[in-house]
Formats: sequence, structure tokens, C-alpha cells
Amino acid sequence: MNHATSADGTRIAWTAEGSGPAVVLVHGITENLRVWDPVARRLTGERTVVRLDLRGHGASGRADGYGLAAMVADVIAVIEAAGIERPDVVGHSLGGLVASALANAYPVRSVANVDQPLALAGFKAMLEPLRAPLEDPATFGPVMEQLMGQLEGERLDPAERTRLRALRRPLQEAVLGIWHDVWVLSEDDLAVLVNELLEGYRTPYLALHGIDPGPAYVDWLAARIPGAAVEVWPEYGHYPHLVDPDRFVERLRAFWAAA
Repeated sequence: MNHATSADGTRIAWTAEGSGPAVVLVHGITENLRVWDPVARRLTGERTVVRLDLRGHGASGRADGYGLAAMVADVIAVIEAAGIERPDVVGHSLGGLVASALANAYPVRSVANVDQPLALAGFKAMLEPLRAPLEDPATFGPVMEQLMGQLEGERLDPAERTRLRALRRPLQEAVLGIWHDVWVLSEDDLAVLVNELLEGYRTPYLALHGIDPGPAYVDWLAARIPGAAVEVWPEYGHYPHLVDPDRFVERLRAFWAAA
């Protein structure tokens, strides 16, 4: 395990394996870099695979702030510590949002966002009723367990489901910090934030969803990221890359070849 120092001094754990063009894998909320094991195994023969634990996750340090800009800085610190240039970046869930923001802050070759819609109004509506129980230490753990379990879907292999659940380590301060802006900002303010985040976006972009973001999302995303590809793998749930890692890696290869 290697360590980098983020812009605010937070210690960020990361690994690198394999050889060839670099890809950076960014995990979702409550998880860590090991969640990518099935994907990494399939890529290390052809790629330098860099993974990291975002702040407040895995072996990385806790922090005073868990905002999006801070987590983007975590990824930048790892990219620079690893000595790689213009990597392809793949992010799942929270990691998909971080990867999307990274592309307008740092030179990357492409972004693949796995099951994280960037239109945050729907996400806000889902999270709103969970705020009070998540802020209560007594109910935080059970609520997070139920929420993440609901997202898994029905197609995840039982052994993979068990592995995934064992990897989760919900840290209350991190979860509350990450979702703070979604709770406190209005839908209009969230829309402004996302539009600013994506302004002038020119990075090749793949949005791959196991949970359908709705028919309007394709046009919504295309208006903000020209040429963005949006795919839905029906009934794959929140973890399409773990339901069928072979199919997922083949899709990444095709996307990278066309980028």
C-alpha cells in the first residue's frame, strides 16, 4: 500500500499494479479500493491499474472536510504520486461523481461513470427522508445497511454480495460530509453547481447505469457533455461492474479504443 498527501494534508492510500496505459479506479461511498478486485484482475495484463481509498474510507485518513473538491484533490494527489499522465478514469457511484468533476480540473483521457446520475434533483429527493436517521448515531448503521442493500439488485452473485458487504465500513462523519450539499442546497442550486462543474466539458464520457436514470437523462447529459454515451443494463442494479465484470471490461475496452 502506498500513500499520497492530498491538498489539505489528508493521507490517501493507493495501489498500482500491472503495466501499460494507466486507468484510475474510484470506489463508491462506504467502500474502498478492494471493491474493484474483479475488474482490476481483468485489466492488469494490459493496463497500469491505479486504485485509491477516498478520504474517510479504507486505509485513508479522516479529514475536516468531505466535499467534492477535496475528493477530486485526493485523486489528483494519487495520479501525481503514481507518476502517470492523462489516465482513463472509472468511477462508481460517489466515485463516478468524483471522476466526472476531475475531468474539468485535471487532464484525463476519458471518464467512465458507473451508475451515478449527475442530475442530482432525484438523488436529493431520495436522500431527504434519510437525513434525520443518518444524523442519529443510533440509527446511522442500520439505515446505511438497508440503503446499500436495496441498491445491490437481484443479479449480484451471492458470493460477490457477501464480499461487497464485508468491504463496507460506513464512517458517519464521512457520509454526512459527502451528502451535506445535497441536503442543504435547493434543487435549483444543485442544478447550478452541476452546470458549473460540467461547463465546457470535452472529455470522452461513458455513463453506464444498472438502474435506469429515466428517458430524459440522455438528452439532459448530452446538453452538458457533447458526445456522451449513455447505456442502461436493465436489472443490473447499482453494481453492473460486479454483476458481470467480463462484460464491463469489454465495454471499457471498446470505449477506450474509440476515445
